[in-house]
Parts: sequence; structure tokens; C-alpha cells
Amino acid sequence: MIFPAIDIMDGGCVRLLKGNFSDRINYDVSPVKMAKRFSAAGAEWIHIVDLDGAKDGKQAQSSLIIEIAQSCGINIQTGGGIRDLNHVKKLIDNGVKRVVIGSLAVTNPDKVKLWIKELPNDSICIALDVNINKRGIPYPAIRGWTEPNEKSLWNILNNYNDSGLETILVTDINRDGAELGSNLSLYENIQDKYPNLNLITSGGVGSIKHVESLKLLDPYGIIIGKALYENRFTLEQAINC
Repeated sequence: MIFPAIDIMDGGCVRLLKGNFSDRINYDVSPVKMAKRFSAAGAEWIHIVDLDGAKDGKQAQSSLIIEIAQSCGINIQTGGGIRDLNHVKKLIDNGVKRVVIGSLAVTNPDKVKLWIKELPNDSICIALDVNINKRGIPYPAIRGWTEPNEKSLWNILNNYNDSGLETILVTDINRDGAELGSNLSLYENIQDKYPNLNLITSGGVGSIKHVESLKLLDPYGIIIGKALYENRFTLEQAINC
């Protein structure tokens, strides 16, 4: 399944390169219009990131995200700066289908596991945005990719065994926005180790061949962002390839 992405900053659509807030491209289209375009093109889901929230830990774009969820007739998953259960419930109660938890899933997994148990099935996805070290071990970064942490991806995912977690989103930070292809070996490794988790891939897609290569792995979802905004191919092509 293809998840077209909308990254929101200052109320507009943007893309970052490798998570760098200073390396930002602004697009002259509103997030609501972009969501409606994606819906009309056949998308079943849209992935929305509140980059202001990811950077500052505040609920900066919640009203806009709720407007999209209620007006565009499409399933929405969203994340960025989500730190408390009331925020999660507000989004779910107002039409968002799945909430993506990033930094908190790493720094306070016990809290997130409680949320998973309290909310309806698959309302929570954890997002793990990784840097690969010299030994090939993925380590998630936190707080909008600005801070490293000491736990590996495998440590973190093992801690969610038997939690009820169904869906994970994994990004190779060094591939994000670069359009040079996804980290296929990373995703194969995740699927081998955790076959019962729904894996959403993110980062690196720049051509239809990249989409085809990911589809051969048969992940639950493939997030595509910059390539769609830069017209490398159409969403319809990505869905149908």
C-alpha cells in the first residue's frame, strides 16, 4: 500500500533532506488541497507529519490535521510532537485513524505500551528513524532526528514484544529525501526478525524502480514524499506498478 506523505511546517507543505530543518523545500500548495489530490488519485491512506511538533514537542498543527481527516474522505495516520494520551485521543476522536509515536516510543516505551492497550486495535504506530553505525547496526534518533540514543532498533522492538503493537514505521535517515533508493537490506532484516509486525517503509524513493523494488519485499506500506512533489512519477503509477 502506498502512503503519500504530507509534511507540514508553518501551515504549509514542505520536505526536508535527511531530517535537516535548515535544508527545507517549501511547496506552493496547501496541505488540504494536497490531501484531496492524493485522495482523488486513489490513495487509501495519507501519512502526515507535524514537523513543528516534531521539532518543538508542541501540538502545532493538530487543528489542520483534523481538518484534513474530516474533509478529505481518506484514512489519516499522523505524528510529530505527540507526548500525551489526551492529544492522541483528541486526534482519534476527530477522525484520525492511526497516531504515530516517535521519540516517546524510544524514551518511554512503558507509557506507549499502556496507550496501545487502552486504545482500539492499531491506533498506535511507532516510528523509528534510524542511523546505521559502522557495524551496520541501526540506532534510532529522537526529537525530530536531532538527538541520538543508546538503544539499537532491535533492543527497542524486542521491548514491544507482547505489547499488542501491530504497526511500525522505519526510516533510514540518510536515505530520507535523497531519492537514491531505500535501504532494502534493513527492511528485509526487520521482516525476518519481526514477521508479525506490519512494516511501513520510509525514505529514499526517487523512481518507479525504487517503488517496484520495495513492493517485491511486500511491506504493509510504502511512504513516498519528495518524489511525488518533484513529479518523478505520479501517485497512480506508484499504486499500480
